[in-house]
Amino acid sequence: MKKILVIANFTKLPNENGNSRFTYILDLLDKEKCDVELITSSFSHGQKKQREKVGYNVDYKITLIDEPGYRKNVSLKRFYSHYVFAQNVKKYLEQIEKPDVIYCAIPSLDVAKVVAKFAEKNNIEFIIDVQDLWPEAFKMVFSIPVISDMIFYPMKKSADYIYSKADYIFAVSNTYADRAGKSNKKCKQKNSVFLGTDLEKFDKAKEEFQIISFDDVVRVAYIGTLGHSYDIKCVIDSIKILYDKGLTNILFVVMGDGPLQEVFESYGKEKDVNCEFTGRLGYDEMIGRLCSCDIAVNSIMPGSAGSIINKVGDYAAAGLPVVNNQECIEYRKLVEDYQIGYNVEASNPEELAEKIEMLYKDKALRERLGKNNRRLAEEKFDRKNTYKIIKNILEK
Repeated sequence: MKKILVIANFTKLPNENGNSRFTYILDLLDKEKCDVELITSSFSHGQKKQREKVGYNVDYKITLIDEPGYRKNVSLKRFYSHYVFAQNVKKYLEQIEKPDVIYCAIPSLDVAKVVAKFAEKNNIEFIIDVQDLWPEAFKMVFSIPVISDMIFYPMKKSADYIYSKADYIFAVSNTYADRAGKSNKKCKQKNSVFLGTDLEKFDKAKEEFQIISFDDVVRVAYIGTLGHSYDIKCVIDSIKILYDKGLTNILFVVMGDGPLQEVFESYGKEKDVNCEFTGRLGYDEMIGRLCSCDIAVNSIMPGSAGSIINKVGDYAAAGLPVVNNQECIEYRKLVEDYQIGYNVEASNPEELAEKIEMLYKDKALRERLGKNNRRLAEEKFDRKNTYKIIKNILEK
């Protein structure tokens, strides 16, 4: 029986709220053909606390490796925590029966580098799944010309090394797959598989949790982390512009939490814009709230390294028109090709307000663009179809 290790230190476990890519992949695998184990961290990145070691009702093994943890996403303590976790993963790998295949999420780079070296030394098939680009993502937060390049050079060198050792490359976008592929001369196959969601489960959650409103309020939705990469202030400014034009029945619904939640809440009050900050919701409840909205915004800070991110798949599944200011060419092209909404300039509240106003005033337009976005979800984001290639390569 083929032994497969899946190593992903930022995944959500079966008893945790979320829409995990890796537990979905693990559930897909044929356990009569494969002996499967998930190796992840004892520390929950999302909740910023140690996980309770409990039993899981799954047909694969879950191993929690000790990691000290950290409070802030961008901090020296986080880098140290990843280093310790990577060394503990290394010790564990050296103690167990050697697997036939290792499927490793990137980031973190510390873990992936340890795993890449172990796989090469033991002639193990090494498959990577690129979720984010490091150090590119950190450069956005700490961006000083020349100095940033010098500081993050060791991280870039590690990333290039890891990419070069992969036998197969998966990534959450073509943008990321191409970046990894540039450093690899031996890769047998390179694939982009969007994060996506299971549309059948999404639709069941929508049916159970959707809130039907009979008021005349137009709800503008944002879902995701409230951090440095996300331009929530730009959306608030754009709605303020519309308020000043007399369009005051707009509610900005913000679903998620993060280090800047209080900052954004204070900014909304300062601008006297009607905002509803829900905090972190269970995935099913989030679906219900999202599907109760009229317009979605994908508002990302200029210079972001993000590409096809989680939220845009959920916006598509919900069938909402999107106003997008993310600079990622790959997503902007999807917006245009599928006619799901409008692309605008990053950090330009006037242009964002103009497109929101168009959708606000034309319900038929909202419905037409929303149907197009749902078609995009069915063709590009439905996991039961798009994840088959991952399953097939892992099993074969």
